[in-house]
Amino acid sequence: MARQFLTFTLQNSLYAVEVTKVQEVLNYVEPVRLPCTSDYVEGIINSRGEGISAINLRRRLGLESSEVSKKTRIIVLEIKNSGRKEGDEELVSVYGAVADSVEEVLEIDEKTIEPAPKFGNSIPEEYISGIGKKDEKFIIILNVEKIFSEKSLKEAVSKV
Repeated sequence: MARQFLTFTLQNSLYAVEVTKVQEVLNYVEPVRLPCTSDYVEGIINSRGEGISAINLRRRLGLESSEVSKKTRIIVLEIKNSGRKEGDEELVSVYGAVADSVEEVLEIDEKTIEPAPKFGNSIPEEYISGIGKKDEKFIIILNVEKIFSEKSLKEAVSKV
């Protein structure tokens, strides 16, 4: 069975998130910087009338920082907070993920997705759902629930 993914670039590598987690893609706007936050939190932006945290994915994943360009985009993601519920509904958090560029939506057959490599990667293993492939290019599929989990974000903020 094929799943749809939104692909984007970070440091000349291709990454992807499931389309079902994407609310919208925005042109880059300068976030309002907040004091006492981790270096990967760029600040807050307005999305659909609400303030949301803009997270620099390069810094969040331990990659080298880069300058904003005219291709830079903010991918607005809806992340389910595992285990947190209000009534019968699972709580959803919204974050803006800053990417170098957004490429395309593509389908990847689940059977072709390989597990994340156990070594040789600077990104924590739990942040990668798997590795897909399209036209001889590898696509790193991110586990946004782990990257944006309340626990991992709180741990990073407490290190400030």
